Amino acid sequence: MYTFQDLNGIIAKLRSEEGCPWDREQTYESLRNCLVDETQEVLEAVDKHDMENLCEELGDVLLLVMLNSQIAREAGDFTIDDVVDGICRKMIRRHPHVFGGAKVNSAEEGLALWNAIKAQEKAEKP
Repeated sequence: MYTFQDLNGIIAKLRSEEGCPWDREQTYESLRNCLVDETQEVLEAVDKHDMENLCEELGDVLLLVMLNSQIAREAGDFTIDDVVDGICRKMIRRHPHVFGGAKVNSAEEGLALWNAIKAQEKAEKP
């Protein structure tokens, strides 16, 4: 079974000089519509409760996340590791009822806490 590390290497190879001309030509802008299309296909698989197709379509969305992250790495902006670190930090920060001492008694309370933390974060941004 392939790993996340394998996927990272595959994407780097596709974007390399020895890789695929189509992949090398892609930009954030050129991938935008692909992301919209693939996201729509995920939603259709969810609506149909088609787990096999959902797995495939989520892979396609992950491919686009990886391609965008590789483009960013090449530009010196950020890496997939930064993306992973950022989402991990966000999940921990916005779930103090799981990773800290806060308590919630329902999904609604959890969502309210999430939204309150999100609003606070946005207010603190310059």
